[in-house]
Amino acid sequence: MIEVVASMARGPVFLAGEVMECLITFTNPMSHLSTSASSEMLAWASAQIHCQFHASESRVALPAQGNKQDVQAESDTVLIPSRGERGQCMLDTPPKILFCDLRLDPGESKTYSYSEVVPNDGPPSFRGQAVKYVYKLTIGCQRVNSPIKLLRVPFRVLVLQGMPEPPFPQDEEVSPSNPFLEEEEGSHRDARPLERALDILMVTTSRRCPHMFNITNMRGKVAKFCIFKTVYRLGEDIIGTFNFSEGDIPCLQYSVSLQSEEEIQQQYQRRPGQAVSVTGHGRHLESCLHTASSHFSLPIPLNVTPGFSTDIVTLRWRLHFEFVTAREPMEPPTVLQNQSEVTVWTGAEHVDVDTFSWDLPIKVLPTNPALASYVSQFTGTNSINI
Repeated sequence: MIEVVASMARGPVFLAGEVMECLITFTNPMSHLSTSASSEMLAWASAQIHCQFHASESRVALPAQGNKQDVQAESDTVLIPSRGERGQCMLDTPPKILFCDLRLDPGESKTYSYSEVVPNDGPPSFRGQAVKYVYKLTIGCQRVNSPIKLLRVPFRVLVLQGMPEPPFPQDEEVSPSNPFLEEEEGSHRDARPLERALDILMVTTSRRCPHMFNITNMRGKVAKFCIFKTVYRLGEDIIGTFNFSEGDIPCLQYSVSLQSEEEIQQQYQRRPGQAVSVTGHGRHLESCLHTASSHFSLPIPLNVTPGFSTDIVTLRWRLHFEFVTAREPMEPPTVLQNQSEVTVWTGAEHVDVDTFSWDLPIKVLPTNPALASYVSQFTGTNSINI
């Protein structure tokens, strides 16, 4: 028996275009003191990245793929990384051979390093109501005259889409440099694409430009709303403020929800005019009658997918507002200046109200992969016995 362990040392989350590194260890667990101990042999092992695409048949109408066999025969010696997986393999990298003819004595182990650039032209990892994109690193191993065994390590990919143009030339450094530190040209050049992407992401999401909105309904002005920016990265808090003192219509209650919209492209919709799938990721509810101002804070979870678009699906983000307003003016309770006794305020038993809603589109971008790794459902490690 040979134990195979694959481990992504830096974590299970990567940006598209980043180099993914994985250490793969092959061990003969038998002790050399055991009477039944013997050397173990493996004919070969290889590794590659692939992305599986799965669509809900009730929501997505895909072109017919024909009678394409998706399951590899046990005796087949051809490595198919997506063997036994659901859906279609829409993206894969060329396989890299780790070794040929490996011999392990009892208690011996050998470690191989696999590195590959995560493809730039693929979608991000996404588990929606209609579409799923799942990335995996697959290690294939085979003994002589034995079926191929597959070890899969799932990981998450973040893709930078919808980024505005940076406010500086592409050949200039984004972050400040220290002239007193020596830099190794080779290592600096290798790390530069990831560092540049993170620097541009930080600059884009750190730029504040307050946006003011007048909230009105058919009866008049309800409030003035201010949000400090509309571009965020995963893990940030969305903060907004309301000023009800400038309103003519009393507002009894408001709610703000962070929502994502999953829309199937028209040519792939199962039914004409198919509704957009909306998913909530947080909600703030507050009563605000006789309140001059109020604010809310909604955190963007680290484990959600930033906005993106492919030929099949588009994911957008928005803030969904709901307001409950009174139809008639409501006078605030008054307290006499010299009143010494306790006063109890009782709310009205019946109020005629109107309700209305409003959607504000926002952009959600990725964050540092190391930060997203802390809340990832994946561990970046997996093992198998051959």
